[in-house]
Amino acid sequence: MVDIENLVRTPLERSQAIAQRMRSRRKAMKMSQTRLAAVCGVSYASIRRFESTGQISLESLLAIAVALDCQDDFDRLFARRYYSSIQEVIDENNQ
Repeated sequence: MVDIENLVRTPLERSQAIAQRMRSRRKAMKMSQTRLAAVCGVSYASIRRFESTGQISLESLLAIAVALDCQDDFDRLFARRYYSSIQEVIDENNQ
């Protein structure tokens, strides 16, 4: 079943949701924003801005993910293969 609400979320809404999940993860690890900044090398101001607006550079987000032990989530980004025909599936399985 297709989740219509997920399809219509804007990039801003998605980034804010990621920021909220990061904040929850940080708090679950009992880590302050200041401590996270020191651990990952991202400025306190950037972490604070990310948590409040969802805006951050990709490089900083990756550094935060490593500090919060979530870097494997990025390894799966864009990894799922999409096929344009059943023949592509058959050809791949025959290799």
